[in-house]
Amino acid sequence: MSSTTGKSFIDTNVLVYASDDDTPAKQQIARTLIAEQGGSAVISTQVLQEYFVAATRKLGVAPLHAKEVINGAQTAFETIVVTPQIINRAVDGSVLWQVSFWDALVLACAEDAACAVVFSEDLNSGQRYGGVRVQNPFAGI
Repeated sequence: MSSTTGKSFIDTNVLVYASDDDTPAKQQIARTLIAEQGGSAVISTQVLQEYFVAATRKLGVAPLHAKEVINGAQTAFETIVVTPQIINRAVDGSVLWQVSFWDALVLACAEDAACAVVFSEDLNSGQRYGGVRVQNPFAGI
């Protein structure tokens, strides 16, 4: 599951599954992936925002606990701040690749951070988008 070279981008769904006690198989995969990636992992401010909303609304995580997870993620991973330039590249990527703006924003952030791979279940696993390849760590479950 680990990326072979370079940095990896962790999408929101990986962080959410790491907190989701109702999906133990995905939770274990997410936690293992996060541990394996360690210091080579990258997230974005978008991922942190989406995590907070999903964890508190869908999983019922207490807001202060979700904030602790967010703070821990910022400490553990390189965090890309979404800028107007990244947003513009995401708009272009959304049109070019015909993916949602939010998925294109993940891809643009991953490219900005020079990641080799994006771990996500939201895009086509194995496909290259610009300079990054998507890998679905939950494929086959």
